[in-house]
Amino acid sequence: MFHSCFHRATPLLAAVGLLSLSVPAAAQDIAAAEALFERGLADMQAGRYETGCKALAESERLDPQPGTLFTLAFCEAQWGRIATAVAHFKDYLAQLDQMPPAERARQAERSRVARQERDRLSPQVPKLALSLPPGAPAGTVVRRDGQVQGEAALGVALPVDPGEHVVSIEPPGGPLQEQRITIAAGETKELTLALKEAPTPAPAAPAPPPAAPLATAPELVPAPASAGPDSPASPGGRRTATYVAGGLGAAGLVLGGVTGALVLGKKATIDEHCGSGIRAVDPRGCDTTGHDAGTNAITLATVSTIGFAVGLAGLGTAAALYLTEPKPTTPAVSASPRWISAGVLEAGPEGAMIGARGRF
Repeated sequence: MFHSCFHRATPLLAAVGLLSLSVPAAAQDIAAAEALFERGLADMQAGRYETGCKALAESERLDPQPGTLFTLAFCEAQWGRIATAVAHFKDYLAQLDQMPPAERARQAERSRVARQERDRLSPQVPKLALSLPPGAPAGTVVRRDGQVQGEAALGVALPVDPGEHVVSIEPPGGPLQEQRITIAAGETKELTLALKEAPTPAPAAPAPPPAAPLATAPELVPAPASAGPDSPASPGGRRTATYVAGGLGAAGLVLGGVTGALVLGKKATIDEHCGSGIRAVDPRGCDTTGHDAGTNAITLATVSTIGFAVGLAGLGTAAALYLTEPKPTTPAVSASPRWISAGVLEAGPEGAMIGARGRF
């Protein structure tokens, strides 16, 4: 629509003093500003207002020019940032009033568009008033979109762009508290910021008074535990241990005697199937039956030896327990002595019987 208005004032105008308000920029800044202006103008005309307006704003910062400021104001208006756009149009018109008549004449079309857009957008600019809560401590800082609001600005409806804004309040030494608000075009909103009190730390509990020293209790000496009925030290427990040891000893002797008798049986077989029994030249030579009998005899002899050893150890333990058993303080009812004996109980042509016998 107004494409003929979107042209940047040339540095030559600044050089001849036609734009006395513009500070001459460095050559590289002028070149960068020119490139950013072309990029921003292309993005604006393509509807990419965010990137276009940012490029135009950077161009104006590097090399302030009336044409750049006018184009930036128009871009902000198209982006919806109408408060910013109105401010830029007003700045442009203020600069225009200070230009020489000849330059103002060349800016006539821009001047007309700038006044038209300023008058059209001004009634739509929303206003926001921020106020401190009653009792807010001195030095409390209020920010809007990161910008500190001075004390004179608090409570005053100031122009803002439509949309979302972040406002915050920070008391001295307290936490920063933020909130987001949304304001529409043409709306006026007053907001009293809430100031949440920081949690007060709970007072420390008073230290308890020192406890009185406890009286030293007399040392308790445990009484000797009495032997239970099943304890080995009690008469009943010792008697049981004696019986167990005696039974184990008797079983060992029985095992040794039985295996010893079997060894004797194997000896007869060896005599028949070894040496002269089979007319062998070698007195130790045996046939298969004699060889098997000899092997079995060795095994049985080992078992017999172990059985007798266990039997003798068991009977010896039983005898020691019996002989060292404490005598009761009361006289025994029966005066018959107790005794135990182990050995060969019976012997005959066909073998021997080994065991234990006694009176308890």
